[in-house]
This record gives sequence, C-alpha cells and structure tokens, in this order.
Amino acid sequence: MSGFDLDAALKANAHRWLVTGAAGFIGSHLLEQLLKAGQHVVGLDNFATGKQANLDDAVAKAGQGAASRFSFIEGDITSLETCQRACAGVDFVLHQAALGSVPRSIKDPLASHRSNVDGFTNMLVAARDAKVKRFVYASSSSVYGDDPTLPKVETRMGRVLSPYAATKLVNEIYASVFERTYGLQTVGLRYFNVFGPRQDPNGPYAAVIPRWMASLYAGEAPELNGDGTTSRDFCFVLNAVQANLRGALAQGDDVSDTVYNVAVGDRTSLSQLYALIRERVAKMRPNVKDLPPRHQPFRPGDIKDSQADTSRARERLGYAPTHTIAQGLELTVLPGATS
Repeated sequence: MSGFDLDAALKANAHRWLVTGAAGFIGSHLLEQLLKAGQHVVGLDNFATGKQANLDDAVAKAGQGAASRFSFIEGDITSLETCQRACAGVDFVLHQAALGSVPRSIKDPLASHRSNVDGFTNMLVAARDAKVKRFVYASSSSVYGDDPTLPKVETRMGRVLSPYAATKLVNEIYASVFERTYGLQTVGLRYFNVFGPRQDPNGPYAAVIPRWMASLYAGEAPELNGDGTTSRDFCFVLNAVQANLRGALAQGDDVSDTVYNVAVGDRTSLSQLYALIRERVAKMRPNVKDLPPRHQPFRPGDIKDSQADTSRARERLGYAPTHTIAQGLELTVLPGATS
C-alpha cells in the first residue's frame, strides 16, 4: 500500500463525497482539497461551531468552477432524515461533525452524547441505507485514556477519562459493528491535536494553538495549563486531510473495520510549543518576544503525554505526514490566520 498514489486516484475518478461538519476547521480543509481535486462534494453542518466564512474561504481557494461542484445542506446529524438526505447518491462519507472538547463534555455530557453518539449512529444508518462505499470518521487520541504507554499503538488503550473520550470510543465500537453486521466499510481516524488555519481561537473550548496565537497577537500572556511539561503530538491539518482521503480510497483486505492514528509521530511539550509560537508571532509583534505564559492548574480529564505510532496508517493507507509542527506553524502563524 505504500505505493498508493493519492493524487492519481483522485484524478482517475470524480466521486461524490459527503463532508459532515464541512463549515468547521477540519471539514472546511477537506472540502477545499476535494474541490481542488475536481471532486463533487456535499457539505452538511448545523453551524453550532462551524462558520459560513470557512465554507466561503474553502470554495474560493479551490479555484474557478469549484462552486458548481459543491452543494450545502444546513442541518443537524441528530435528525436521521437530514442524514439520509445528505447521504443520497454519495460514494464516500467523511464524518467530521461532532461536539469537540473534553471540558465541554465534562460540563454537559448529554449534549456530547446527542451529537457524538446519537448523531453518529444516524450517520451510520443513513450511509448503510445509501450503500455508501466507505464511511471514514473522526475518532480521537483521547480514547487511549490513562494508558501511559508511549508511543500510542492502536491495540493498547487504558480507561477513558472524559465523556468526550467515551463518545469517541463508542463511535469505534458502532462503526465496527456496522461493518460486521451490515457490510458498511468503516475507517476510524484517531486524531492527535490537529491544528492549522481556520481553527477558532475564541470561546472557552478553543484549542490551545489558535488561542495562544490570538492572545499573543493582542499582546496578552496566554494561559498555560500545568507546568509546561505536558506533551502532545501536534498534527498539521493537511496531514489529517491526507489521512481522510487515503482512508476512503485505499484498497486492501485489511484497510477497513480498522482505526488509525493520525499524527506526525513526534512529541512537543507545551513549553516548547509556546516558545515556537511566540518566536513566530514576535516577528510581527516584537513586544511579545520575552512574554512568559500565565500558568494555570492542570485541566481535569486531560492526559499527561501523548505521542502516536503511525506505522499502521503508513503500512495500510500509505499515509506519510507532509508537515512537521514547525512547518505547520509557519503556515498558521500569520497575520489574520486566527481571525
């Protein structure tokens, strides 16, 4: 599978794709790359966290003629009828729609369950009934829970530490059941701290990278949870896009009914991350060059360290990350990149 040419596979056939959560961060990048590749895309979003501006930006960057190959449905995955309408005539589903954030799930577990479990099951039923070729869905590294082993391998997990992680683990179980029971091919992608342009810096549940960028651009010291030694495998969004497209198109008996780590396979502490971001922002905001972060207590439900073993994705999907964290930050830490 390492010889699988993704660009050639996309150029060979114009498929019809459904991207749920298309107005969100990762979803809008999937939309942009699929349209650039000449594909037809249906987008579904309820704008709970997604933005019309993300859709507009993705279509504009996809180039001339892209808009004619894109149709959008404003709706919620908690409605089975909406999911069925979105799946009609679709070849591949890239399911990104969910309520993210560990703290949000701790505060309101019922809302996370409705979107991430009830909505997910609706999507599986709709995809099954529409005879979709393959259903690729976003899981999360949070499913590894309290297992201390590094790097994380797909076959070893601990006890999950948050309602959000529990919903993602349930997704993996349901997806596997639907493949074995109904023959719907499913591929799960365990994202590790995906970042990049269009990631929302606002709100109490914003991801760390855009939140810190926004604070530094404003000349304010960002909040850093813990002592700075907490580490993550930060993954630029185009790596995640590649994994989704390979997950849909890769061939082989062992590709589906499987979950894959989506990351770089490296580990960066929060202190190191802060230094990388501050260094880049300081080129445009020199006053933050020596600004220290404001340390806050360690956040409940978070794991201490995370790093992925990506060998399964490399071997079965031909996945090969194209951007390190430093390269990704160069494309993210730009004036207006977090607006």
